[in-house]
Amino acid sequence: MTSATRHTDTPFDLVVLDMAGTTVADGGLVEQAFSAAAQRLGVRPGSDEHARQLAYVRATMGESKISVFRHLFAGEGGEGGEGGEDKAQRANVAFEEAYGERVDGGRISPIPGAREAIERLTAEGRTVVLTTGFARTTQDAILTALGWQDLVPLTLCPADAGGRGRPFPDMVLTAFLRTGAVADVQRTVVAGDTSYDMLSGVRSGAGIVAGVLTGAHEKDQLTRHGATHVLGSVAELPDLIARAEA
Repeated sequence: MTSATRHTDTPFDLVVLDMAGTTVADGGLVEQAFSAAAQRLGVRPGSDEHARQLAYVRATMGESKISVFRHLFAGEGGEGGEGGEDKAQRANVAFEEAYGERVDGGRISPIPGAREAIERLTAEGRTVVLTTGFARTTQDAILTALGWQDLVPLTLCPADAGGRGRPFPDMVLTAFLRTGAVADVQRTVVAGDTSYDMLSGVRSGAGIVAGVLTGAHEKDQLTRHGATHVLGSVAELPDLIARAEA
């Protein structure tokens, strides 16, 4: 492990990390849970409608899940009209239940080196915050399943930041405001595996916006949406930050 001693007057002391796909491996559970939720609302697996909706889910990985379901069932691209919001809410509940069942069944694990990276960043005096597009109940289930309840001082879901998830910068800025870890948002690091993670980092003004290749999107998608760096995994992040401070 690299020494925790740093020689810089402008450290990157706030690190905001995505969970699923970035620090947590879930083996495609988002798509599985979506299919279960869509089927409950009458969307038949294998149908053209299911394929269209699944493509949208893949494209918007990282976004607040209720926002995704509002698009599919209550707004643009969905049926809209009376009852649309109710369908979106029912789909979201079904999704969270299906994902939670799979989490409880031991279907998730840490990305190799993720916990060690978080512990190193913390040992170096940085504040690490974990964020997600899931609801709080699902986020807590993931943290409990991994034994990460006390790993970081703050975890955030969209509801904790006023209701807007990625690609809005709200969760990053909420981490900045709540922790007070840095005086300048440019001394914040954001890392994630999706284009929406990159957009939220760029829009927040973070100085480092790192994409990782362990999740939903590939290098070209991450760089196209603003990644300043692309890493093989979050395990490489501490060294990247150290180099940026050197």
